[in-house]
Amino acid sequence: MKKTYKIFLIILLIFSIVGLIYYFNLSNRHKAIVKTRTLHFLKLIDSDWNKTNEDNKLGFESPSLLIDGIYKSMEGPKAMQYFNIEPNNDSLFWMTGFKVKAKHTKSDTPISNDFICHMNINYIDQEHHGRWNLLNRINSQYPRLISLSHGIESINFPNGYGFPFWGNETFFMVTQSLNHNIKDSVFQIKHDISINYSKSDNIKPLMPKTIYMMLPFDINNRDASYNESNANSCIPVETKNHVYTNEDGQYFSGHWKIFPGTKTFKSNVTTQLAIKDTVSLHHITPHLHPFAKEFVLRDITTNNIIYKCKVKNHTNRIGLTSTPSFSSKEGVLMYPEHEYQIELITNNTSNKTQDMMASMFLFFYDSEMDTKIKSYYSAN
Repeated sequence: MKKTYKIFLIILLIFSIVGLIYYFNLSNRHKAIVKTRTLHFLKLIDSDWNKTNEDNKLGFESPSLLIDGIYKSMEGPKAMQYFNIEPNNDSLFWMTGFKVKAKHTKSDTPISNDFICHMNINYIDQEHHGRWNLLNRINSQYPRLISLSHGIESINFPNGYGFPFWGNETFFMVTQSLNHNIKDSVFQIKHDISINYSKSDNIKPLMPKTIYMMLPFDINNRDASYNESNANSCIPVETKNHVYTNEDGQYFSGHWKIFPGTKTFKSNVTTQLAIKDTVSLHHITPHLHPFAKEFVLRDITTNNIIYKCKVKNHTNRIGLTSTPSFSSKEGVLMYPEHEYQIELITNNTSNKTQDMMASMFLFFYDSEMDTKIKSYYSAN
């Protein structure tokens, strides 16, 4: 019996040592994933999502997220869940606004939104388009509905516009923490998330599309990919995520390193937009990281600027104060025969390399969906 017990302890010790070696060789992002899942699984910190639904507002309180060191963008502890408004309700609703804010777990009091990296909501492609019999849209683009992030923690669609969904339709939510500045404290936070919705039958549907900065790099020598003379070359943060290829086999990264100083990056997004008919653009939510300075969507056929986001960074610490969105009830027309480009100016005022992402979540009036919705209301 003692021998068996000793063997068990030895095996346990070996597994523990191997596990610790594995853990400490992980990146900061993967350490946060392992740590958070372990803490939630063992119930050492609150692991539950709390949901409320009242006054046309769907609310969520996230599980606790442990802040125990610096977590740059895309690195922090995160929580995720599937949700719907009401499992047995197949009525038509409209999402019209989104908000996320941070708070202390223990005191339940608000804290700086510097602890919010992003809050993403995805629709389920097959379910959402399948229920409207829009089968040609399935797998045509990434099914991201919205992403709120540091610097833009609240948005509302223009009055009279919204995203149509069913009461029992399934969505997937991820909220991630951030900490650029506090090194010597350990504490827990939560994210409060709210989704405004409407039951009105007088709302026009919006179609979401995501465009993002993609910069080329050499997959065989990524650390030497950046060329000072080529403003659109980059060194990717990693090659497992946010990496894309074109038809020629060229690799691109959507998450790259920026060096101290001011830089300008440009990326043609005509293919990403895939505009087939003239469309009306009504809302843009940007997604940027600290040290972004200006973000532009340009019609390069006419050289007209559609949207210019002048970014405000904190002056006394790392972080984004404001990344203004674009919202227009009248809309801006975009054309299938035109070329479009996004342009980013960064100003890395730190004395070391930082990371960057730059995307826009665009919302167009969806005339095809509108026709189907009018038929639905007529039949009901």
